[in-house]
Amino acid sequence: MPGREASDQALDSRRAILPAGPPSDFFTARPVGDPIGEHQRPRISHVQVADLDRDGLPDILVCDATANRVSWIRQFPRDIYTEHTITSEILAPAHVEAVDFDGDGDLDLVVASLGALFPDNRRIGSVIILENDGTQQFTSHVVARGVARVADVRAGDLDGDGDLDLAVAGFGYDQGETLWLENVGGWAFTPHVLQRLSGAINAIVVDINDDGRLDIVTLVSQEWEEIWAFVNNGGGEFAAKLLWGSTNPDFGSSWITVVDLDRDGDRDILYSNGDAFDYAPANSRPWHGVQWLENRGRLQFDFHRIADLSGASSPQAADIDGDGDLDVVVVSAYNHWNDPTARSLVWLENNGRQQFTVHGIASSPTHLITLAIGDLDGNGTPDLVTGGMHISGPYDRMSRVMVWSNRGAASRR
Repeated sequence: MPGREASDQALDSRRAILPAGPPSDFFTARPVGDPIGEHQRPRISHVQVADLDRDGLPDILVCDATANRVSWIRQFPRDIYTEHTITSEILAPAHVEAVDFDGDGDLDLVVASLGALFPDNRRIGSVIILENDGTQQFTSHVVARGVARVADVRAGDLDGDGDLDLAVAGFGYDQGETLWLENVGGWAFTPHVLQRLSGAINAIVVDINDDGRLDIVTLVSQEWEEIWAFVNNGGGEFAAKLLWGSTNPDFGSSWITVVDLDRDGDRDILYSNGDAFDYAPANSRPWHGVQWLENRGRLQFDFHRIADLSGASSPQAADIDGDGDLDVVVVSAYNHWNDPTARSLVWLENNGRQQFTVHGIASSPTHLITLAIGDLDGNGTPDLVTGGMHISGPYDRMSRVMVWSNRGAASRR
């Protein structure tokens, strides 16, 4: 199958040893939002940086999968964070995106609901749009229900008719699907199935081939371990194209981020494999790590291993050290946590030629599964936000939501 032959060679060489730099001292960490309650084990499935109230101070959006809660950690005044519940009625929210969906000038929230955090073949997933009235009071619109457990939903005008549609990753369990929801007005949507494979994690709306139309790029895990593009041919028609696939059915795909990593004008794909949720207890695998797929044009991508990291998840790109190139930051959810030196947060420093040096940021807290980046303190450098997913022990270094302020890069400016 196209894209898979190239992966064999890449995986054979994936253990290339990368230079290890000193631990990073750039970041100062602190918890924000509600504290961890007595006997609680946080399971934060997603965090996102967004200025929800548009007051000029970036805030944090949080999906709490066990509390069935989407919340807003508002920053006001600067450097003071207060958590507000937006809703506690969405079952196992997995992803939230802030977007002005109805075009009225404020930010609405598009939410993916798994229906249940743990594996389940029932069609209990749903897609919810939380409509903002402009004062951060929200009306809930369930625009899709009775679908495979939804891990991701993103907004974009997929059929070119001027309104926003939705791309949906229906993870399911043994049965899943990738689909798009056509906006037909009045908070009503028509579903169109693109692919019926289990384990869809991401459904990113992006013009991946630079033809002026929005495509959908998906990561499919489970036994497939593949990255697909659904290429927009116009008029709501899409053609499936395999971009890359692993020959290891236990590769553990965990997240993709689309970004121009080498800054050559096209869109590359950052890709982590570190999932071990199916194991009891959840644990790491030696092939876990981070890679990027270099866009060569014409939907051809070259695989490059960046680093080995047990439990790798949610890779994000930003110029962490202020030297003009894009570095990579990644968290770890499933690592050797009985080893106090096992890293939960890592910075991969780019030398400008997409060659990376590994810097550990933290070994505590553990079980970090989601990461967002934004300039929270307004000093011109990228800060980090992490969320803890504590589904297995040890439980001695737990966190819920943490802000990691980037002081090192600021001192160089």
